[in-house]
Amino acid sequence: MTQVVLIRPGATVYDEQNRVQGTLDVPLSDRGRAEVAQLAATLSEPRAGITLAALYCGPGESVLRTAEAVGKALGLRPKRIDDLRNLDQGLWQGLQFSEIKRRNMKVFRQWLEDPATVCPPLGETIGGAMERIKAVLRPLIRRHQDESLGLVVAEPIAQLIACYLRREPHVQLDDDVPTGGFERIEINPEPGRNGHI
Repeated sequence: MTQVVLIRPGATVYDEQNRVQGTLDVPLSDRGRAEVAQLAATLSEPRAGITLAALYCGPGESVLRTAEAVGKALGLRPKRIDDLRNLDQGLWQGLQFSEIKRRNMKVFRQWLEDPATVCPPLGETIGGAMERIKAVLRPLIRRHQDESLGLVVAEPIAQLIACYLRREPHVQLDDDVPTGGFERIEINPEPGRNGHI
């Protein structure tokens, strides 16, 4: 069975200020660097039981620095895949969540509960991001069938990847996902599809 270890980068100043980061290139904050050091130590402990065949990451300063630290701890060189970039949230990028909520409570609530029905102004649709994710993950999962691979990606693209890998029919976003953490996702082969997702 294939396992994906989905790794979230350490915090940035934008995370600490509850701002929408999207595709903006924001470096790790002091808290983020501490989270990454702890994350790398945790993942490299034998009791964590994590042996990755490969480590992939998206672009962006916080993602790359997290991937480098994790890769160093695990003896892997991260491979950057630009299509694992974060969701482009258009004109919402840089704004605080509270500001978006204040400007349009209904749209913000809809964005969290059913993001496929909302596209931030000049941003990327969830459907477009999901197609990009599928195009990247399908060959990676085939290449690493019955292995574990690591993905270092930012929020909210990490939540979209998790939804896709778990085959959840409804995408829902959480606006309070911890930074500097990881989760394991077992990929069960779909019957009749030769073990491919």
